[in-house]
Amino acid sequence: MEDISLIEEGCIPAKYLYTVRKGEPVCDNRIDKIVFADSDIIKIKGQGSRWACFFYKEDENKCDIYKDRPLECRLLNCYDTKQIEQIFGKDLLARESIFGKIEGLWDMVIEHDQKCSYKEIRKLIDESKKNKSGYLSQKVSELIEYDKALRDIVVTKGGLDSELLDFLFGRPVLIVLKQYLA
Repeated sequence: MEDISLIEEGCIPAKYLYTVRKGEPVCDNRIDKIVFADSDIIKIKGQGSRWACFFYKEDENKCDIYKDRPLECRLLNCYDTKQIEQIFGKDLLARESIFGKIEGLWDMVIEHDQKCSYKEIRKLIDESKKNKSGYLSQKVSELIEYDKALRDIVVTKGGLDSELLDFLFGRPVLIVLKQYLA
C-alpha cells in the first residue's frame, strides 16, 4: 500500500504493471517451489520475453525510476534478503485500491475474477485428469475464450489501453494454464 502514490501520481504508470491473481501458480523464491498466490500480487512487467524489470536499462546499468521506485525495490539487497523477507506478503497493494471506484470497469474485473477463478480452474483440470472427460476440457476452453473476448471488448468497444489488461485482469488465462499443464 505504501506504493499507491507512485501509481496515482504517474511515477509508475499502471500499463507497466500486471497482476498475479489470487490462486494463480507462482514461484516462491524463499522456498524455491511453485505455490498458489494467497491474494493478488501487483508486479512490474518485464522487458519483452525477459524477466528483467521494465524500468531497468541494462546498457546503462540504471533504473529509470530509481528515485520513485517501489518499497520492494528499495529494500531488496541481493546479498542480504532479510529486509525484504520482513515485508513479504504484508500490506499488499491491490487492484481495487487503484481502480475499485471506477464503476463498470471494476464490476468487469470482479466478474472476470469470479468466472475465471484459478481455484475453479484447478478443480476442472484435476477432474478432467481423473475422468479423462472432454466436457471439463470444454469448460476450460470456454473460460479461455471468455477471458480473450472480455479483453478484446474492453479495448475495442471500451477504448481501454490494451497495455492495462494484464494489470486489470491478470495475465491471460491461456498463458497461466501452461504453468498448470507443464
